[in-house]
Amino acid sequence: MIKEPFIWDFYSDQPSVINDKRFKKTVRKKFILDYFKMLFSSVLILPLAMLLMPFFKGKKIPKNSEFYGIGVNLDKGDVQQSLVDELGVKNLIIRIPLWEIEKIDEYVKFAKSFGKKNILINVIQNRRNIENKELLKQNLSLIFSKFENIANEFQIGTAINRIKWGFFAPCEYLDFYKTAYDLRNEKFPYIRLIGPSVIDFEYHHNVATMFNLKTIKFDCVSALLYVDRRGDPDNTQYGIFNLKNKINLLFSLAKTSPKSSDKIYITETNYPLKNTAPYAPTSEKECVSEDEYVKFMLKYHKIARQSGKISRVYWHQLIAPGYGLVDNRNDKIRKMPQFYAYKEMINENIY
Repeated sequence: MIKEPFIWDFYSDQPSVINDKRFKKTVRKKFILDYFKMLFSSVLILPLAMLLMPFFKGKKIPKNSEFYGIGVNLDKGDVQQSLVDELGVKNLIIRIPLWEIEKIDEYVKFAKSFGKKNILINVIQNRRNIENKELLKQNLSLIFSKFENIANEFQIGTAINRIKWGFFAPCEYLDFYKTAYDLRNEKFPYIRLIGPSVIDFEYHHNVATMFNLKTIKFDCVSALLYVDRRGDPDNTQYGIFNLKNKINLLFSLAKTSPKSSDKIYITETNYPLKNTAPYAPTSEKECVSEDEYVKFMLKYHKIARQSGKISRVYWHQLIAPGYGLVDNRNDKIRKMPQFYAYKEMINENIY
């Protein structure tokens, strides 16, 4: 298990907030040069990407079977297989935390239990593997080998712009990703690597990781593009950036980056639910009712799909009382309204 200050919150399925401001200040100060580089490059690249946004048109709208995906977790139990079958979703994302590498065979068995699904493996970082490149290479080699013929897409890292997730600066993530990239090129040429997995609308971190001098490339751009603090996906941030324009800007960055393809997966997004603390991943202020959840979820997928710029959206996640489609509190399974709305959405061409 990860040690202080990185404590896992099993209610919200994420690291706990680090309240030690002195610790965060200290680690940022250590990488001050990298932060200055990010600021400088963002000042140059983001305005250019914004200017180019209208010139980059979307592709063909993806098929339902290719577009919709959902997150499933080993610790949520074997009820997930029947729920996935009921939904009819074909694409799954499975988290594998590197601090649970000893459970790798359990994760393999879990992935196989879903039958012939298209599986994306999300490799989640920790400080031990960030700091020890040889250990990281060893663990990644094990994961890539174990999932041969099960999965051929691997998201390397997640929420890289949040200190609580383990990375202290973009340069640390780039070194982490390069270890995976070099290993892939050396021994596993048939797999696709996905990144940089920036969470929220903090595209200066995209600039820092997608425009650099490292010998790397992202086969697909991943983004944890939440808009839950805005509520309705049409609501804006910084005046003009609703979900549609956040997608447009991300696509523009992907098109202009020499380090990535222009294929984009949104690998995590959801809405927190009212009156579900401590399971909700945010404060009550950002939480929505189940009816609002359904409305925003449908609109989110519609905007992303019709843009022609997002190849897939993975909803996070199937079972989670505070933000998912199914509530499993008190050892009971309650399919919430969003479960049925999701099922209807992915099985009918309603858009």
